[in-house]
Amino acid sequence: MTSFAFLSDNRFLKAPAAEAHHRYAVAGVAWDGSTTNRPGARFGPRAIRAASHMLCDGTHPHFGVSPLDELGDAGDLPLPNTSLQGMREAMRPQVDALLARHHMAWLGGDHAITLTLLQALRARVGRPLGLVHFDAHCDTWEDHFGEPSGHGTWVREAVEQGLVDPACTVQFGIRSPGAAEDIDYVNRQGGRIYTARELRGRERAADWAAIVEDLRGRWAACGNPPSYLSLDIDCLDPAFAPGTGTPEPAGLSTAQVMGFLEESAALPFVGMDCVEVAPAYDHAEITALAAANFVWTYLCARLSTGAIAPS
Repeated sequence: MTSFAFLSDNRFLKAPAAEAHHRYAVAGVAWDGSTTNRPGARFGPRAIRAASHMLCDGTHPHFGVSPLDELGDAGDLPLPNTSLQGMREAMRPQVDALLARHHMAWLGGDHAITLTLLQALRARVGRPLGLVHFDAHCDTWEDHFGEPSGHGTWVREAVEQGLVDPACTVQFGIRSPGAAEDIDYVNRQGGRIYTARELRGRERAADWAAIVEDLRGRWAACGNPPSYLSLDIDCLDPAFAPGTGTPEPAGLSTAQVMGFLEESAALPFVGMDCVEVAPAYDHAEITALAAANFVWTYLCARLSTGAIAPS
């Protein structure tokens, strides 16, 4: 197990092992048993942690804070390797225990892990969550290549299970092939899809501030639900993230995603994940570096607003 941002040699930012007094924590979910193209995301947590050691003292250039004093690394959850149902059953009690103590950032792993995380948060906060989802893929298919659940079905499952508020479900970067009824599912449920095509050229902070203001209005109309950020690294164009299982051309830039993270600090996020980093296909660790910087920026944004563990 490696660590984030210099808390130890093998943790995220080299942070110490997570203890009860840490307001924030990261944990790895090193599982990729529902991958449908290139496997290897189980090694994502290790690569993200190693890349985070580039972040020096952890002080963010935009937010002017470092999470190091309040951050612990809980390591990788011990999970079975081959059974999706077995993984979810083993994962849930560990997730519940960590959510009781920390505001969590999860390092994936493939995107199937997010459904369990949303189930645990929904039970904890007592109401459907808002969802911000960065991805090349809609993840709203009715089945997963003949299987009922996987890394391409979790958004639909989350809506059908009442884990998220459809009107406060917003997707960014969608561009993969698929049936129109699946790709447009979130829009039809009352949410909002910002396709990769729609976001082309939107690089400036002002562009993202306008988008975030739209989200704030949507959230206000829904009673400002606590919200979750799920960031599939393949939302990025393969030029910025070759190290992923299902790359799709014509995606977002690293700067675009960073722009959202910097401008959305005031949104009521109660947790996040960064998934689908597959280091075997990475070049010069640029995918892992992007992921580490996204997680770090998310944590610094929360620290700047005083966000704590969901209750």
